[in-house]
Amino acid sequence: MVVANQKGGVGKTTTTVNLAASLALHGARVLVIDLDPQGNASTALGIDHHAEVPSIYDVLVDSRPLSEVVQPVMDVEGLFCAPATIDLAGAEIELVSLVARESRLQRAIQAYEQPLDYILIDCPPSLGLLTVNAMVAGAEVLIPIQCEYYALEGLGQLLRNVDLVRGHLNPALHVSTILLTMYDGRTRLASQVADEVRTHFAEEVLRTSIPRSVRISEAPSYGQTVLTYDPGSSGALSYLEAAREIALRGAAVHYDPQHAHGGHAPVGHQNNQRSMSEGIQ
Repeated sequence: MVVANQKGGVGKTTTTVNLAASLALHGARVLVIDLDPQGNASTALGIDHHAEVPSIYDVLVDSRPLSEVVQPVMDVEGLFCAPATIDLAGAEIELVSLVARESRLQRAIQAYEQPLDYILIDCPPSLGLLTVNAMVAGAEVLIPIQCEYYALEGLGQLLRNVDLVRGHLNPALHVSTILLTMYDGRTRLASQVADEVRTHFAEEVLRTSIPRSVRISEAPSYGQTVLTYDPGSSGALSYLEAAREIALRGAAVHYDPQHAHGGHAPVGHQNNQRSMSEGIQ
């Protein structure tokens, strides 16, 4: 599952690590792949990611096996992370001249032999080669949308990119899930944005929205997810409920490279994706 939105500050990394922790705490084996050069997902999971640490950069640029860079997360059993280092900032340029530049992550995941139930890929706030690699490797896209003004700005371009990748590189790719983040029920604006998003994407939006929470913001500074930092907080409970919703609706499935990259999404789903893209434009 690819967590993507080229708009910054919408909660991509926070959503990735907390959904991953929620799923792992319920017994799933989950891998987080940090594709953001800032390495915030690695920080939030307590994974060391200084320049000398083997990272996802080595996998993409030097074809290093994914198994050599994946580290277990100490606080949560069954949760693993492929960290990002600052080297990843130059990967966009270095990938341009490499063979099969769009599918290098896909090949690395296919060669990874450890059993997993979910793979969550945290993308940078852009639509460059790193995000394209994630979309080629994944079967589904999860879009976090901030409940504030301009929430839908740029979403049309993201959906067009999903269409392009599906048409040329990964026929199975589709937007399966939209999660409303930073929701403040005290403001009329948050309710209006939530209503607008639900109008455009009735089937994709989760019923659960993530509230604006100090605990969620504090947790990464302790190298933890909010699930381990303050399990009883509203933020932790919301992410647990969102993860349960994803699991129950089958939004994330067992990763099957044959199905994810060789097959086609159902015709009805492809038509629905097209209408989503046209509607938001």
